[in-house]
Amino acid sequence: MTTNEQNTQPTQSTPATGVAPAPVTVLVTGATGRVGSRVAEAALAAGHEVRSASRSGAVQFDWYDSATWADALRGADAAFLAYQPDVGAPGAAEIVGAFARRAVELGVRHLVLLSARGEDQARATEDALDVPGARWTVVRASWFAQNFSEGPLADAMVESGELAFPGGEVLEPFIDVRDIADVVLAVLAESERYGGRVLEVSGGRLLSFRDAVAEVSAAVGREFGYVPVPAPEYGAALREFGVPDAEVAFLVELFETNLDGRNAHISTGVQEILGRAPREFSTFVQEAATTSTWKQ
Repeated sequence: MTTNEQNTQPTQSTPATGVAPAPVTVLVTGATGRVGSRVAEAALAAGHEVRSASRSGAVQFDWYDSATWADALRGADAAFLAYQPDVGAPGAAEIVGAFARRAVELGVRHLVLLSARGEDQARATEDALDVPGARWTVVRASWFAQNFSEGPLADAMVESGELAFPGGEVLEPFIDVRDIADVVLAVLAESERYGGRVLEVSGGRLLSFRDAVAEVSAAVGREFGYVPVPAPEYGAALREFGVPDAEVAFLVELFETNLDGRNAHISTGVQEILGRAPREFSTFVQEAATTSTWKQ
């Protein structure tokens, strides 16, 4: 596999001819999640037929139940893969590899996997895409800006008034998940160009988790605190909330490695692939502050 973004060539999100790509049928896994929902919205807006797949959706799909795969895949031209609970979790490589083989058998022409920058645990899953007959692309993303406004971290922050997290004072270029969705659509529009590529995308500005929480506080008019905690302590709290021991062990290892400063740099994938700068974190915060996201 290609393993870095340096092979990415500058391009726009439509082919060089300026002609919009023909509509395709796209299976979107994790369609109720932060990224999958935006990929589905962007694909629909671009005129594609979208199969929004989840365990409880109209298109039923479960990574852990291979009997759900064929009906979701049959007739699809491309598939967006958002593996749960994490692309680097134990067993992910075996499941994604089996899924990729099934997709090829059913005629799916392009697989796009959401991965994470700097996550060594995810590399085996990325490699598992490379099965005979598969065209694949990996999109390695930095930490999502929307993790501050949606999901368990946001819920805990609103409830307690603080973000307790093992992020230390590490810097991260938080990415708006809408930029990830735009990159995925650009990849599907130019499938041959991006086949067999690993693309790294991030926001355009480095912030610490403390910086990010401060920007949220200023925008919403409510003071939120940031409390850096050791990863094992955070894992113990997860265990008290009923997270299984094996998942806790994986998450503790992930936080201790991926939040060690290795991602304190900006990737240029958004600019190179879309021909524009990433969305600003401050813009995301201002937009989210107009909703009830951070209000009691």
